Amino acid sequence: MKLKTIKHITKSDYVKMGDIDLRQPIPTKVIKNVDPFILLHHYGPYEINKKSNPFDLGPHPHRGFEPITFLFQGEQLHRDSLGNNEVVKAGDVQWTTAGNGIIHAEGPTNEFIEKGGTLEGIQLWLNLPASHKMIPANYQLAKQKNMPLIQSKDGRFNLRMVSGNMNGVEGIIKTQTEVNTILIDAKADGCHTITIPENHNTIVYLISGKVTIQNELLETDKNQFIQFNMDGDSIEMSAINNSKLLILSGLPINEPIATYGPFVMNKQSELIDAMNDYQNGKMGFLA
Repeated sequence: MKLKTIKHITKSDYVKMGDIDLRQPIPTKVIKNVDPFILLHHYGPYEINKKSNPFDLGPHPHRGFEPITFLFQGEQLHRDSLGNNEVVKAGDVQWTTAGNGIIHAEGPTNEFIEKGGTLEGIQLWLNLPASHKMIPANYQLAKQKNMPLIQSKDGRFNLRMVSGNMNGVEGIIKTQTEVNTILIDAKADGCHTITIPENHNTIVYLISGKVTIQNELLETDKNQFIQFNMDGDSIEMSAINNSKLLILSGLPINEPIATYGPFVMNKQSELIDAMNDYQNGKMGFLA
């Protein structure tokens, strides 16, 4: 085993999206993207009730990539133009392959708004290669209880495999590209070494808590985000207190990226086609 070296280590600054503040470690002025990962938004924790519901995203389109939601607290309803109507609960992951086009909406369920509570999650944008940008749209919901679990030798690191393969354990999500997504719950004083393919771009995002990774300290509101070089096959981490982390690694696509709003394509002309197709109803409809 050879430890990966660190390319960037940084905090996750807040940005404004409509009326809400959320953390955005990618993109930034320094890190445009970490191919194939285009965007990461950490939203919440927000207190949701009948008088306050800042995270209610009405129907909107996507094409050319995969928007993925990791929910840590609360409860959200997902609806889309394929006819899916699913409740996503804390610990679950929804994986939407936008492909040639989908319209979806998500926000706290009416029941959750009625009783009130805390909402927190991450939305990740995962790029698709040119060969897959116009495949049929698809939706997968991974329930926490069904995710394969890997436990460290000391029993203090629990790794849930959302997608990909690690040490022969397969994630529950079927992916279009080679990508590993791993959710970690670590207890204080635990330590673990994680195997990552050498040819993957790799990032670690600290959701909460305090850890050391390759002897670098990560803690909420300070350094939360690490990007690694493609030189090595393992990451060594220790938990100083109870912590939650997201590990993402993927084979780079190495293609041009053109983006406009909710569309991620390779050329500007394809963005114009996407807008026209959306306006002409070719991505379906959602009330």
